[in-house]
Amino acid sequence: MEIIVHDTPRAMLDLVNLPLERRPEALRAMLAPMREAIPMPGDLVDIHHVGGGFRVDRDDDRHLPALRRLVERDVRGQVEDALRSAWRRLGEAVPDIKGPESLRVMFVLGDPDDAYLMNTAGGYYGMGGSPGWLYLLAWPADDVIGRIAHCAVHEFHHQVRYHNVEWNPATVTVGEHIVSEGLAEAFVRELSGPEAMGPWSGMVTGAEFDRAYDTITAAAGLQGMWNTPAYVLGDTAMSRFGREPAGVPDMAGYGVGLRIVDAHLAASGLTAVESTVLPGEEILRNAGVIVRPHALPPQESGRRSHDRGLAS
Repeated sequence: MEIIVHDTPRAMLDLVNLPLERRPEALRAMLAPMREAIPMPGDLVDIHHVGGGFRVDRDDDRHLPALRRLVERDVRGQVEDALRSAWRRLGEAVPDIKGPESLRVMFVLGDPDDAYLMNTAGGYYGMGGSPGWLYLLAWPADDVIGRIAHCAVHEFHHQVRYHNVEWNPATVTVGEHIVSEGLAEAFVRELSGPEAMGPWSGMVTGAEFDRAYDTITAAAGLQGMWNTPAYVLGDTAMSRFGREPAGVPDMAGYGVGLRIVDAHLAASGLTAVESTVLPGEEILRNAGVIVRPHALPPQESGRRSHDRGLAS
């Protein structure tokens, strides 16, 4: 597999040194290679800002030190090394596993004033739903900068999984989506230890988590990827992106998915690496989750999409 990690930290260093009026076009040029992989219509700068990316329409004295830190810590090299190690581990455990022929990675600095990024998402997130592309966004605080490469591995796991397990936007279920998130986190844990995991799977606890588990697993058979993010990302994300909330706490799907995956691992004796190629139905069954079919809402039954959610 060819792995290309774009040198965006240095490109963004150049960008923030430009006159303010030239920065939007520089950002468009930097993001242009992945434009076809972005399912959202509209201008790249607007999409970038809505998604929590650093502002290019105003000066911010925090940007330059943050970008220098990313370069000094060689986050680009960390991401590349982590992805190569992850692919090697997968190939050793499952010799006939399939993956993309090439993988390109785009890292973008986040906006430290974006409340959703900093508070709800824990300061960083990634998207791996476009074949052959990973998109990573983070504000490199002390508790985040060392985890960016692990986030890349999480997203990479999605890429590999869906070269081996079918993802049909029309028929994918809530159950499959939450399993994929739990499995990606278990994969990161298996490779690099629990400290490498993202904060998302531990954000909801106690009785609130138990209620979320019941809500999400009851919807495990609900089809259509326009429905699934509500049960993974939770209500704040749905409100932010103009979708219908499902009464799910923020990021609860990650913790629910991890609990299901852990139950599967205990019951099957398999590792997370070995489970990468298993259908979600099998993992749910091993975890004791009963999946009941749900009818699609009539107004949604004809919709199609090729992305895999708002963030994962």
